[in-house]
Amino acid sequence: MSLRNKLGKPRASFSDRLGVFRSRPQVDQAVWDDLEEALLGADVGLPTTSSLLKEVRRQAEEAAVVDPEEVLNLLRKEMVRFFQDVDLELNRSGAPSVWLFVGVNGVGKTTTIGKLTHREITAGRSVVLAAGDTFRAAAVEQLTQWGNRSEVTVISGAEGADPSSVIFDAVEHAASRGSDLVLADTAGRVHTKSNLMDELRKVRRVAEKGAGTVTETLLVLDATTGQNGLMQAKQFTETAEVTGVVLTKLDGSARGGIVLAIQNELGIPVKLVGVGESIEDLIIFEPTDFVDALFD
Repeated sequence: MSLRNKLGKPRASFSDRLGVFRSRPQVDQAVWDDLEEALLGADVGLPTTSSLLKEVRRQAEEAAVVDPEEVLNLLRKEMVRFFQDVDLELNRSGAPSVWLFVGVNGVGKTTTIGKLTHREITAGRSVVLAAGDTFRAAAVEQLTQWGNRSEVTVISGAEGADPSSVIFDAVEHAASRGSDLVLADTAGRVHTKSNLMDELRKVRRVAEKGAGTVTETLLVLDATTGQNGLMQAKQFTETAEVTGVVLTKLDGSARGGIVLAIQNELGIPVKLVGVGESIEDLIIFEPTDFVDALFD
């Protein structure tokens, strides 16, 4: 599945914003103002937009560029360069590997786990699910449905049980069966509530006390929330040692530039993107495909 084919809305939005830019007869200050407005409108954010345009403008002036379209080519290359030397691979080096999924309520953590389970099973890996969101019975039911769909074991506890103990039990179960992965759901939490964030630290500590190793802590963000998602990422990174981001609903967002802001400002790679409702619509993030999709 091509990422480019799934990003019609972000592409159309960015293209519309570049309409005035492309009509400019020459490269002057108006061109740079148009480009800044387009990037900010796509939710690239001010720090990342400034960094991008500073470098693109330097290159354009050095090469004496006079065609606005050539400026866009320079911008495209600079965007791709943001992701150079970034490790986008999911880490499966543990035995078993434990992947924790964190984020605020409503971003699609449980659905993401279900889709990723399907992806890993299809690739030939064995998976155990941990229903660590013990505060919502519906979350356990939803994860169980996903587990049944992929025919994998789901370890859960009583409603209100200590989520750390549920995840620990899942890791021990996976180790005893020789499973490759434990995908652990956690309760949605407001990133400004210190007690909930402290609990997340405990979940991670306990998950590593047994036979498993936490090799990924994946922050699930809703792409449609824009810069608010960046604030969430900052808070969760400080608490949970986030190793990567899963960006859901990217196909429905007109503001896909948040991908660049996350990478540039936080140094956290977007590793997976959700681009639809189908079980197949969780795909590995490909920077070149993403940038091409915005410009085509």
